[in-house]
Amino acid sequence: MPTVAQHIVDTLSASGVRRVYGIPGDSLNGFTDALRTTDGVAWIHTRHEEGAAFAASAEAALTGELAVCAGSCGPGNLHLINGVYDAMRSRVPMLVLAAHIPTEEIGTGYFQETHPQDLYRESSVYTEYVSHSGQLPRLLRIAMREALTQRGPAVLVIPGDVLLAQTDAAPEAVLPTCSTVLPAPSELAAAAMALNDSAKITILAGAGTQGAHDEVVALAERLQAPVVHALRGKEFVEYENPYDVGMTGLLGFASGYHALLGAETVVMLGTDFPYAQFFPQDATVIQVDVRGGQIGRRVHVDHPLVGTVKETVEALLPELKGNRSSKHLDTMRKHYQRTRKELAELEKSDRKRIHPQHLTRLLDQGAADDAVFVPDVGSPVMWAARHLTMNGKRRLIGSFTHGSMANALPQAVGAQAAFPDRQVLALAGDGGLSMLLGELLTVTQNGLPVKTVVYNNSSLNFVELEMKAAGFVNYATDLENPNFAAVAEAVGVRGFRVERPKDLAGAVEEFLAHDGPAVLDVVVERQELTLPPSVKFEQAKGFALFAIRTVLSGRGTELIDLAKANMRQLL
Repeated sequence: MPTVAQHIVDTLSASGVRRVYGIPGDSLNGFTDALRTTDGVAWIHTRHEEGAAFAASAEAALTGELAVCAGSCGPGNLHLINGVYDAMRSRVPMLVLAAHIPTEEIGTGYFQETHPQDLYRESSVYTEYVSHSGQLPRLLRIAMREALTQRGPAVLVIPGDVLLAQTDAAPEAVLPTCSTVLPAPSELAAAAMALNDSAKITILAGAGTQGAHDEVVALAERLQAPVVHALRGKEFVEYENPYDVGMTGLLGFASGYHALLGAETVVMLGTDFPYAQFFPQDATVIQVDVRGGQIGRRVHVDHPLVGTVKETVEALLPELKGNRSSKHLDTMRKHYQRTRKELAELEKSDRKRIHPQHLTRLLDQGAADDAVFVPDVGSPVMWAARHLTMNGKRRLIGSFTHGSMANALPQAVGAQAAFPDRQVLALAGDGGLSMLLGELLTVTQNGLPVKTVVYNNSSLNFVELEMKAAGFVNYATDLENPNFAAVAEAVGVRGFRVERPKDLAGAVEEFLAHDGPAVLDVVVERQELTLPPSVKFEQAKGFALFAIRTVLSGRGTELIDLAKANMRQLL
């Protein structure tokens, strides 16, 4: 009879899983040996289990299908947790195989003993301990279905001796299913009445609008409503949308901020946008979300509509009046055009310093039409949100809800493994890259042509911005970086390094054209300010305190450098 481990591999294969990410260990030996002897399911050996979980989450985000990662007992599966938590917050389907110590030793304080079922409970949609081989086949099917239907990680905690036990169960395919959810007709009618009675309507679109681009545009046309997107909605609604007015929130810009704040009625489509301060105070709010528990978390909602965005908008459209005034839309579109013009000015080259906005624009212009962009949390996310162009084929994924540092490179590994012929760009911060620098070895070992761009400002740059806004003198944010291009060359990856603005355009072109993995290490301006869409009194006060404290601490030259770096924004 086959082992439990072989049954898992056969079930994964029958279910369309083609890769498992992880690091081998003695408690996983039965599982990795089953992979060794089975065609069709590859072991993607990473250098850190956190990288394995990030890679699996990226594959799941891009494919919408189940991805798998595995960790050995104790520290091995503990290392997975941050990447698993990210998958949970990003709502992507993942199966996590967390190996455990021998069954008879559980509870004795044995070597590497932990209690994974307790540790994973908060970071998963389903967690169960498999104590006997007879449990496994059914629990495996349950875990896979939970991951697919709830869109999150499902964890099976399995002792190594259980993996080696025999089972006579036959493998069974567990495949994704599709469904639609619609609000009741009375709820749709009430929402339509509110929209028909409102003159200034703004749509806020999030990740739940995936697959509903045309319906969102049709709704905007019928309502003459500007469309503001949250970060995770950018790739789904920004392109071919004459009603788009940009992004709001901490990473957004002024046009999106004003379009939302100036509305009498806000229609939230598939978004759990977390920042209540960016919503208008007295507006009527209509929220559409397939998860009813998401509705009303941030602001008071007058018309909750539990449903999938595409089908709910389709059902709502026939109830809405046309021939509306376009005054609100026209005003916000003009605001957006001004904002885009200002952003374009920031994207221009500079003879003295390399601005990260210019680097991002060059990448945007040179990247493939179906490129996958994966920015690190921190300043790379800001530049991606503001200066990358989506077209319906490109993808933009990242740790946008969990907000974990060091996500870019390991997620790029998963994206490239799933799509070996597609251009994948990791937009890495220098701090993020150095945190999981070993994943460059994962790239070479697995022959993945990942392109990694390093925004090298020798600092934890976003943390510095937060310190400035809060009035603190920058402290403990300096990074003593190596030449990342030389590091890349040392591990078998082509390295490019740019320190002068005049060399940037040519290096970006050569980097993107390189046939294989490459690292582009760009020394960018450290003092670049990123202004929020609206500067609050507290932020202005904090910045003034920062300036005073910086001078008093004897570091006044930093203020001069700050002013020189940002003259384009201050003029």
